Amino acid sequence: MVERMDEAFELDQRLTVLGAKLEPGQMAPEFELEALTSPNAPVTTVRLADSAGRVRLLNVVNSLDTPVCHVETRQWDRLRAELPPEVVVYTISMDLPFAQARWRAAEDVGHEALSAHKSERFGVEYGVLIQEWRLLQRAVFVLDGAGRVAYAEYVADQMREPDYAAALAAAKMAADGG
Repeated sequence: MVERMDEAFELDQRLTVLGAKLEPGQMAPEFELEALTSPNAPVTTVRLADSAGRVRLLNVVNSLDTPVCHVETRQWDRLRAELPPEVVVYTISMDLPFAQARWRAAEDVGHEALSAHKSERFGVEYGVLIQEWRLLQRAVFVLDGAGRVAYAEYVADQMREPDYAAALAAAKMAADGG
C-alpha cells in the first residue's frame, strides 16, 4: 500500500496518508458507502454506479463535527445552486451515518452525506485515508458522467478549506461535456 508522508498536516502534526493520489483522466474507483436520508430512515447503500451518467462532486472531509468540515460542507450546500442540475454533490466522511443524518437535519443541509465508516477501502482507493486518525483527508473530486476524474484537489492543511472556485469550474466544465 502506498504511504504518503507529510502530504497532510494539522497545526504541527504531520500525517501519513494511505493510498495513491487520483489524477485527472483516471477512472474513479467504484465505492459502496452508507447513507441515511433522515435520522429515522433505514441505512441505505450508495454506489458510485447509482449516479452513472451524472457529474459527481465529492466533498471529502475529516468529520462533520469539526469546525472547518462544518463550514466547508455548508458552503458546498450553498454552492449547489451555482451548479447545473445534473451535478450531484456528496459529502463523504468516516462519521457514522446516524451522526451524518443528525448533523444534516440540524444544519438543514440538502445534499447527501455518505459514510465510509465500515471500511477503509474508499479512503485507500481515493488516496485520502489518514493513518493516524482513521479519518479522511480533506479533498474534492469532480467525476464526469463516465466516471473519470475531471478534477482532484488534496488539501494538505487540514485547517484550510478547498479551492471552491476551481472545483465549481471543473464541475461546470464536466457538465458541459468538457
